Amino acid sequence: METTKPRILRLPQSPANANVDDAFIARLRQLMGDALSLSEADRQQHGRDESYHKPAPPDAVVYAANTDDVVAVVNLCASCGVPIIPYGTGTSLEGHVAALSGGVCIDLSRMDQIMDVNLADMDVRVQPGVTRKQLNSFLRDTGLFFPVDPGADASIGGMAATRASGTNAVRYGTMRENVLALSVVMADGRTIRTSSRARKSAAGYDLTRLFVGSEGTLGIITEITLRLHGIPEAMASAVCSFETMAGAVNTVIETIQNGVPVARVELLDEVQMDAVNQYSGLDYPVSPTLFFEFHGTQAGVLEQTKTVGSIVSENGGSDFAWATREEDRNKLWQARHDAYYAALALRPQSKGMATDVCVPLSRLADCILDTKLEIEKLGLLAPIVGHVGDGNFHLTLIFDPDDPIEFEKVNMLNEDMIMRALAMGGTCTGEHGVGHGKLKFMAAEHGDALSIMQDIKAALDPHNIMNPGKIL
Repeated sequence: METTKPRILRLPQSPANANVDDAFIARLRQLMGDALSLSEADRQQHGRDESYHKPAPPDAVVYAANTDDVVAVVNLCASCGVPIIPYGTGTSLEGHVAALSGGVCIDLSRMDQIMDVNLADMDVRVQPGVTRKQLNSFLRDTGLFFPVDPGADASIGGMAATRASGTNAVRYGTMRENVLALSVVMADGRTIRTSSRARKSAAGYDLTRLFVGSEGTLGIITEITLRLHGIPEAMASAVCSFETMAGAVNTVIETIQNGVPVARVELLDEVQMDAVNQYSGLDYPVSPTLFFEFHGTQAGVLEQTKTVGSIVSENGGSDFAWATREEDRNKLWQARHDAYYAALALRPQSKGMATDVCVPLSRLADCILDTKLEIEKLGLLAPIVGHVGDGNFHLTLIFDPDDPIEFEKVNMLNEDMIMRALAMGGTCTGEHGVGHGKLKFMAAEHGDALSIMQDIKAALDPHNIMNPGKIL
């Protein structure tokens, strides 16, 4: 039987510094005034994220104050064929903000207004520069909270653009489930609203889901309507260590299969636990470890912990070490969020390659254990941590940037882990996104569907000015 290769549609290439001349800058300054920056420091800052990828600064940075500013800049750039790169807080991990073809970076951090909270409907409308911590601080006295929590204090716009996730995803979902509607400035300057505040709709294409995860390649998000959740009556966090990695992973699988509605379940291998203990002043056993959090009524939390405690015991886990006071829970989860920096601290002057994959839950143990074996075979330092309740785990690959042999091994391990995940029916990234760091895996994962994505990109951004070189 004959097979055909996926059709690859070639998007127009944006040449470096395309049409960014003195006349363009003069027009941009006329539009933005003091909100335009050409300083080397600003340009360098806006061309890098938290990843190991080489920075690529834009030619200019503009600080948008409202949607009208974004529209004005997009219209000018579209008329001159100049690339546009949206920027939130710069916490992405796959080179999402690098200006690979030069152009104008639109910094959205000044668009930081919480516009309205609908308590009865449990939703909120915000501008893209609002950060997740800012939002939850604002909501503190309402009895509601926003649960999506990537490790960094990322902007809501950036989280929507990268389809962010976090430790709460196993119960509350990712940005995909928690974004109700968006306002988006398109490549031709039109501003659209993708949906209403209704909790469901069968009216036409689901444009909200199209833009959630589009990484700024289809348009620039200027407003986000989010689903909120009630703060639970009771919360309890617990830590338990295991003799083996298989015991820890199987505990997670059985917990999910038994329908226990855990709010969080995080896996840290023994290397990561050693790092976390040193960095955050903890003293847990240096062995594979699970961090749990349970939400619900007092009775519901008690029932969940009894069920999970039994599963833990059957898989060789220790008794729970409890954190029930808010300050203790916060310390525990801050330590988990600081895992990347803790890993880097294991080897001062090193660089870190943070990467992730996601596989069906039934293949999680195989994927993690095979990856652990390869880490040992290659002699690398690569702590494992993961949101394992939904099959997603991360490596922080620690390496010497001046050692080309070690860097080659790190790249090999990353590629092998991704191809292993794809072979198991998984994805090259559960939450970090594609950027330009994982471009080369898109064809292997999507096959002919990749050409459909390219068709969509070509239809909505025919001149390829929206964050070119990312995803496709």
